[in-house]
Amino acid sequence: MIRFDSISKIYNGTNTAVDHLDLEIHSGEIFGFLGPNGAGKTTTIKMLVGITPPTSGRIELDGLDVLSQSIEAKKQIGYVPDNPDIYLRLKGIEYLNFMGDLYEVPREIRQDRIEKMAQAFEMSTALGDKIQSYSHGMRQKMVLMGALIHDPNVWILDEPMTGLDPKSSFLLKEMMREHADRGNTVFFSTHVLEVAEKICDRVGIINKGRLVYVGKVEGLREKLGENTSLEQMFLELTEHE
Repeated sequence: MIRFDSISKIYNGTNTAVDHLDLEIHSGEIFGFLGPNGAGKTTTIKMLVGITPPTSGRIELDGLDVLSQSIEAKKQIGYVPDNPDIYLRLKGIEYLNFMGDLYEVPREIRQDRIEKMAQAFEMSTALGDKIQSYSHGMRQKMVLMGALIHDPNVWILDEPMTGLDPKSSFLLKEMMREHADRGNTVFFSTHVLEVAEKICDRVGIINKGRLVYVGKVEGLREKLGENTSLEQMFLELTEHE
């Protein structure tokens, strides 16, 4: 479970990136976070994972305060940022072992998870290569594997399917559904509205730092018209704002 309690983020004293965000994401659901560029999606996610502190408000993750109990909270998180260009000089296997050490995953458990994920994402033969030699899609797969190596309860994914091939995107969507169905939480941002419509239990739409809708896609469609696509509904909400 994730709870944002009146969260705001203001840069340089005047630029409000997120404005009094109140939001709760339940255990057992996939929650899609939508919005145009510059709406506040990535800023919200960076506050959630503890990269940047909020200007005001409180964030709880499974009952833990993200600021005052940051280490305990981060242990529950698997975070995939919007840019996969990290630790490029490491080999893939070195990066995964580094992440395993960071999250104190026992060697025997770690090895089994690495083998299974590498096989699923078709990365087994690339583990011995340096990450700087990978394509964007391969780097995205590596970041995903590193984020999930400790089997976290809460997945926080910022545009996780960018650069993935169709097979890997399908696999990730299946993994997200299975993870949520086991009572865990998946919170992800996306620009791909069709993906959000197909796999999300609920969506939140943010625009200019303010939440303009939270709920099921069906609920939004009841308000704006039964035959309205999510794309049309998204444009209707954000343009009016």
